[in-house]
Amino acid sequence: MKVVVAPDSFKGCLTALEVGEALKAGILSARRQAVVDVVPMADGGEGTVQSLVDASSGQVLRAEVLDPLGRPIMAEFGLMGDGKTAVIEMAAASGLPLLDDSERNPMVTTTYGTGQLIKAALDAGATKLIVGIGGSATNDGGAGMAQALGVKLLDEAGCEIGRGGGSLKRLARIGMSGIDPRIAGVEVVVACDVTNPLTGPNGASAVYGPQKGATPDMVEELDRALSHYADVIRQQLGVDIANVKGAGAAGGLGAGLMAFLRAALRPGVDIVIEATRLADRIAGADLVITGEGRIDSQTKMGKTPMGVARVAQQYGVPVIGVAGQVAADADVLHDLGFAALIGIVDGPMTLAESVRSAEKLLTRTGARIMRLIDVGMALGAICRK
Repeated sequence: MKVVVAPDSFKGCLTALEVGEALKAGILSARRQAVVDVVPMADGGEGTVQSLVDASSGQVLRAEVLDPLGRPIMAEFGLMGDGKTAVIEMAAASGLPLLDDSERNPMVTTTYGTGQLIKAALDAGATKLIVGIGGSATNDGGAGMAQALGVKLLDEAGCEIGRGGGSLKRLARIGMSGIDPRIAGVEVVVACDVTNPLTGPNGASAVYGPQKGATPDMVEELDRALSHYADVIRQQLGVDIANVKGAGAAGGLGAGLMAFLRAALRPGVDIVIEATRLADRIAGADLVITGEGRIDSQTKMGKTPMGVARVAQQYGVPVIGVAGQVAADADVLHDLGFAALIGIVDGPMTLAESVRSAEKLLTRTGARIMRLIDVGMALGAICRK
């Protein structure tokens, strides 16, 4: 029996690789002859760097960059096993968790550090970039990122505008001659699972600005600044980013990556599926096991287990989902390709206890799945008599 184990991480508990290895140990304890292929997965958000590095036998690298307020920090990015594909989570340099609540201010926070991470990836030899853009602290349309890569954003007097979303209203001219020349030879793919446009009532400022510290007045000012920014980019670069779905992701970083790096925006789980060659590894398998910390009705909205199940369906391979918690409304997933959903908690315990025992619980779950399959095979043999 060939089993592909392709889970996401259990956030705050185990990496995707650790989840997969724990399930594998349980599978092999119950069926020693099984062939188990562990494929760490992610959906483009937190944990994507680690999952793709683990899946490809790559490495995690570090670089000194500036945080959203311009302070030096060390941030990680990944280089996959091919040595040419870098994986960047913008939150590592420009994320909301890097700031205290009192420091949140999208008028001044910048994606400059994300641009520095991109530059570090180029220095490491990358010719393809996978960029996850969730969890931002910024609303600058990716302007800081562009500045870090050598783009000149100038005001009417020919001076550099400042950093942060509030400075975009001063933009008059864009100078592209100084952009890092290596950008021309790089493919950039952005993991983006939101469809918000750059501006307007569903745009970056209105929808995400408040959680980043924007007051109602700030939201209006930031939205006008992004609208002006989009106008200048359209007029001078010939790129219309204003109403593209996903342009408003990460405070408009999606728009900036499209405008300055010619990036393509795609669902995060699809990017990871492609990067890990998941379809090739599922072809010919007898069973696929996937999972994440919690499975519920929202899992169908582009999360990792749903993406894995979609690939398995193409090959007619049954899928089992495992989770720390399976919500009551998760039953809708049975009609979307999941043969079974299994919670790993097998007795009374607190959340803290289940987190501490997650590895052991996953191993027991892997063994339990194999034994249930044995029961099913035995019943099948009886029914055929």
